Amino acid sequence: MPSPAPRFRAVVSSDWSECLSPTGPFDFIAFHFPELLPRCEEIFRGYTGNRITLGEACGRLRALLPGPLEAEAMDAYLERGFAVYRGVPELIAWCLERGILFMINTTAMIGYFQRVLASRRLPPLPALSANAFLRYPPCPTDPAILLELRETADKPVHTEQTARRFGIPPARVVVIGDSGGDGPHFEWAHRAGAFTIGSMTKESLSRYCAERTIPIGYRFGVSYAAGEARDPAREERFDFMDLAPLLSEVLAL
Repeated sequence: MPSPAPRFRAVVSSDWSECLSPTGPFDFIAFHFPELLPRCEEIFRGYTGNRITLGEACGRLRALLPGPLEAEAMDAYLERGFAVYRGVPELIAWCLERGILFMINTTAMIGYFQRVLASRRLPPLPALSANAFLRYPPCPTDPAILLELRETADKPVHTEQTARRFGIPPARVVVIGDSGGDGPHFEWAHRAGAFTIGSMTKESLSRYCAERTIPIGYRFGVSYAAGEARDPAREERFDFMDLAPLLSEVLAL
């Protein structure tokens, strides 16, 4: 397993599902078991809307699955279903070229990212914080820092731990999220002095922040109102490389 890069000067810690990617964390399950799609969607909306915990969501998911999904099954899904918003791989590479540790911090599965990275669908990640519900044996392309996320409240803990590991102060941390499940991450960022970006911002995140007087530093992409359905066609018009100048400014590069 590669060693962590010895020098980073900033951190970008971002959610994944419907934030950097239009896909959901359980889409690979629905791909192999289409009849489970409505339940998977219900479970996903439950914890991202802060109605159930991630632990409860995983318990319900475990009860649904008829059996384990091996790496070959994940690879088959990725061949058909892997997707990112425009400019995301380029933004990750841009960050790494400038000494910015890009960390995906998500309720999506560790095993999903293990196979994504093994197939070179994203640039190498120095750090990953993801759901331990599904995890495959270690692979040479696994991130050097691999953290098991058990609840959404682990997101800020893992961001803080990673930044501290490299001696990076909160003022040089950017947190990106889209839904109420990212609320605790934004709450930590506000208290610590990190910068926040709402990406394809759902009403659940806007409400979480408004109820706690947490500002959202910048909104990128579509910002949804209560009851407004997602509009993937509108989301696809945005290029994440457009965030590069903002990151340069916020992180004083």
